[in-house]
Amino acid sequence: MRHLIDIQNLSVEEIEDLINVANDIIANPKKYSEVCRGKKLATLFFEPSTRTRLSFEAAMYELGGNVLGFSEAQSSSASKGESVADTAKVVSCYADIIAMRHPKEGAPLVASMNSDVPVINAGDGGHFHPTQTLADLLTIQREKGRFDNLTVGFCGDLKFGRTVHSLISALARYKGIKVVLISPEELKLPSYVKSEVLKPAGIEYVQTESLEEYMPELDILYMTRVQRERFFNEEDYLRLKDSYILTPQKLKTAKPDLSIMHPLPRVNEISVEIDKDPRACYFKQVLNGKYIRMALILMLLKDAGKI
Repeated sequence: MRHLIDIQNLSVEEIEDLINVANDIIANPKKYSEVCRGKKLATLFFEPSTRTRLSFEAAMYELGGNVLGFSEAQSSSASKGESVADTAKVVSCYADIIAMRHPKEGAPLVASMNSDVPVINAGDGGHFHPTQTLADLLTIQREKGRFDNLTVGFCGDLKFGRTVHSLISALARYKGIKVVLISPEELKLPSYVKSEVLKPAGIEYVQTESLEEYMPELDILYMTRVQRERFFNEEDYLRLKDSYILTPQKLKTAKPDLSIMHPLPRVNEISVEIDKDPRACYFKQVLNGKYIRMALILMLLKDAGKI
């Protein structure tokens, strides 16, 4: 059974195929409107979500399928002590494919080992978020037309930012990538991402606390929020939450074709004044997320022989 737990589960060629299908869906939506008729997606969200959960549901509905599931752990048997393994086994009796978000790293992997249908990791703690990475890659492809020879700045919470970890892992497979890691000392990229992803791939990277210093070099600026839910100490969160706030003033030295990305939700880290800037891509990312998830659902259901 094929699952998507980590972006590394997909080859470069498979990612390109998914992007091609997503672009075809954008161009020819009616062609795909009935392909999943009679199929069911289960959304098992043990952690709050707006974009990811609704985009999965919208994706399945626009493919002609149906959706069942829950949006919080309290409304599932997890509140009674049921294990992730048992939940996955039970739900796979009712659905053709599962999308799971969980606050604990590794939970979707456990689910995939006990499910009789494909499992998609919709975010596991501070670990990975592969479908957001696919949405990011589709956005980059549509904005830049390439994945190689790009300087990408990641700014904000790089320690707990699963979207950052996944996107770095994906981009490390392309040539000419330079990564600029912009964060407070307390929220630096985990050392394992550097030792297991960046260094083996020979990716050039720099660590800095200054966004302004590297702004002129960036082709892509990937902003992230400081995640309150990952902190054990409220004082630390309050001290760090506004470390970086992107304003029009800070963009004065940026390239005219800079792409400003953000996985959302936004708190204070991007001024609303930037929403009107043609370089702002974060709401495009939201829409692209639906299309790439449609492509992914199709791929996994086909691999499972269900369509």
